[in-house]
Amino acid sequence: MKRVFLLLCLFALALAGCGGGGQPADSSQSQSAEGDRGQDQPKKRIALVLPEKIGVNPFFQQMDEGVKKAAEEFGLEAKTIEATDPNAFEENLRVAVAEQYDLVITATFQAEDALKKVATENPDRQFAIIDTVIDLPNVRSVSFREHEAAYLMGAAAGLATKTGKVGMVAAMDIPLLKKYTVGFEEGLKATNPDAEFLLNYVGSFEDPAKAKELALLQHSQGADFIAGAAAVGDLGVFEAAKEKGFYTAGQDIDRTEVDPEHVVLSQLKGTDVAAYETVKDFVNGTFTPGVVDYGLKEKGVGLTFVTHESKSPLHPFIGEETIAKVKEINDEIVSGKREVPDPLKN
Repeated sequence: MKRVFLLLCLFALALAGCGGGGQPADSSQSQSAEGDRGQDQPKKRIALVLPEKIGVNPFFQQMDEGVKKAAEEFGLEAKTIEATDPNAFEENLRVAVAEQYDLVITATFQAEDALKKVATENPDRQFAIIDTVIDLPNVRSVSFREHEAAYLMGAAAGLATKTGKVGMVAAMDIPLLKKYTVGFEEGLKATNPDAEFLLNYVGSFEDPAKAKELALLQHSQGADFIAGAAAVGDLGVFEAAKEKGFYTAGQDIDRTEVDPEHVVLSQLKGTDVAAYETVKDFVNGTFTPGVVDYGLKEKGVGLTFVTHESKSPLHPFIGEETIAKVKEINDEIVSGKREVPDPLKN
């Protein structure tokens, strides 16, 4: 019995020892786990605030793709806040701020007033706006030298036209679009001084029917190449080109894939690159306020077959000889030998 009693005592002491030692051990493990979590940096959070639903305008769709690419590559949390009403910009910006996003990106002149107000009220929050310029100490403005790419397209049109009449259907008669209209006309006159330039404005960024009507008008006046610069309205220009057999060009992304027989060029604008690089700089700690500019030299803008390859075959209306000459012009602009003035600064 004594031996059994002794064994029971020893067993009880062992249990007590384990229990007494277990409490500090569990506490230590818990502290270690909490310490490890404390050492983990929380994901940076990026919000992209857009004026419309993704999929309507490739200009905004590219931005969404650029932010998503950066988020995946750098392990970020990203959210795109879409809208159907541009007047909701301010409300959506405030939502992004309230939800504590580290960087809020938006775009176009439509957002200027709302961003000025929200960014001024939140000086400790970082913002970026693509395709326009806002002078605030916590805003990065990303702009493009679209006039350089428009110049290349105009130069190509001047070399390619058979009738000597070239047109453009633009969205609205506003300062920003002068980069497209003036740049295009200067390139046209550089390669074909006698060419006639026809220009009409739709009055909207989202009216394919009106854009088609204007393209048909220009074609009836003899234009064999009519560039679209009307955002969603370009679809109407493309439709008119297919019906009447003239040639046209799109904007922002390679639209030649829509109808390679008639959409023979595209003026490119890398809003995806701009969004990606903005997020990349923020992650790397090199994000600064002020203006960042993208042109031909930075490959932020361009022209299919000249600065960027295309999945579509080159149409005979443009031809290899024209592309070769326009490539020379591109090289001159990139090197600084040929200057294309910004019409908004003249």
